Amino acid sequence: MSKTEYTFTSGTDWFRLRACGILIDDGKVLMVRNDEDPNYYSVGGCVEHGESLAEAVVREVAEETGWKFEVERLAFIHENFFRGKAGTIEGLSCHELAFYCLMKWDPNCMITSNSKSMGGLPERLEWLEISQLNNQKMQVYPTFFAEELLNLSLHAKHIVTYESDF
Repeated sequence: MSKTEYTFTSGTDWFRLRACGILIDDGKVLMVRNDEDPNYYSVGGCVEHGESLAEAVVREVAEETGWKFEVERLAFIHENFFRGKAGTIEGLSCHELAFYCLMKWDPNCMITSNSKSMGGLPERLEWLEISQLNNQKMQVYPTFFAEELLNLSLHAKHIVTYESDF
């Protein structure tokens, strides 16, 4: 039985509660992409009813990587306001509340990707140099990763972003 995801649409408004994992190894961060969206995005997905944020991030990271990593700590709380550009949210006024957790990296893990995007597209994982996140051919989301991952604080940081046409 599938659980209720914390995402909903009301008229032209869309909201999602998201739990995300940050996996870092040797100056690189693990990101996700698919063949239709022109960008990279963070590992993670919707929180389900009855699940804590920690449970959700462990589940989501395992679904996308094939490995059950432990949460090290909460790194960012991100309120993101944007206009949907493709798929089921195209043209919608979007509000996403995302919690980003730094995960304990296991150098012995065997990462595999069999996950699908929100729109059902096959996803693949790619390691990107943190120092080069702003120099990718495709946009990297969240955009704050480029600066914030270089100077990762020991305390959770609250970040609010507004897309220009929101």
